[in-house]
Amino acid sequence: MKAKIVVVGSSNTDMILKLDRIPKPGETILGGEFVTAAGGKGANQAVAAAKAGGAVTLIARVGQDMFGEQAIAGFVESGINVDHVQRDKSPSGVALIFVATDGENSIGVGGGANGKLSPADVKKAKAVFASANAVIMQLETPLETVQAAAELAHSKGAMVILNPAPAQKLSDALLKKISILTPNETEAELLTGIKVTDDASCSKAADALLRKGVETVIITLGSRGSYVATNKSKQLVPGFKVKPVDTTAPGDTFNGALAVALAEGMSMSEAVRFANAAGAISVTRMGAQPSAPNRSEIEKLVGGKKSAASAVSASRRVASTNGSARQKGRVKKA
Repeated sequence: MKAKIVVVGSSNTDMILKLDRIPKPGETILGGEFVTAAGGKGANQAVAAAKAGGAVTLIARVGQDMFGEQAIAGFVESGINVDHVQRDKSPSGVALIFVATDGENSIGVGGGANGKLSPADVKKAKAVFASANAVIMQLETPLETVQAAAELAHSKGAMVILNPAPAQKLSDALLKKISILTPNETEAELLTGIKVTDDASCSKAADALLRKGVETVIITLGSRGSYVATNKSKQLVPGFKVKPVDTTAPGDTFNGALAVALAEGMSMSEAVRFANAAGAISVTRMGAQPSAPNRSEIEKLVGGKKSAASAVSASRRVASTNGSARQKGRVKKA
């Protein structure tokens, strides 16, 4: 049986322009190829989870326009349950993305219908929360909707994963409902005031978040890997060296793959390595959802579960215990 994943979040259409470099303020640069691709952090994570092997339900809003129609068609093609994707009178969300030749990007987002996703929309979907192994959220929809989803998922015993992006301040009330928080270095700094530059600062930032009630903090560090911290252990799970083409969606791909791996019963170390591999593959391709790898591609890069476990065992550890007992109980719910 596939792991049941619920994603509450945004759906956008990405309009992508390739450039030699990102323009400076006030500067115009003649660009190369222009493409459109399905995006939005919620939709990206839903597609990534589906491709990684999960049974995914997306809770979102799109506009009554061409972009909304295309988005829903894409979700259906990916095998995602769209019963709770609603059509709104507001326009669909769009993202305008510059991608430089070195893979770096600059993004502006018009939220549109994403801003209308409400706590009431979450409550209407309470039946899917009751059977979910994991619920994933981000911050491209109203914060009160994220809070409602976290509270409902927590009450149903589901693993609650929050990717705090785009970065903003979060209440302690929300953080106490979070099983796994997955900031990158910039987001970790905004949440804690601690600049993340090395393992020591990762540890300090993670400790600050753990004190607020988060069960597990995973700070994603690009090609270096991911720093995983609980109240019992800390470790760096190594990443994968790849040649970047587009860095738009590795974080979203990481979160989708992580949810599936944990819901299937992988240990935290195995699951993070699996997610690291998925994120690494995604940066070698253009676009957000089109870049998400399928299950066989992830397993090929990881080298199989045994290889993944061996690699993590060889990595540098600060402590040896994996995960909290409460979190393990949630993971085994599948």
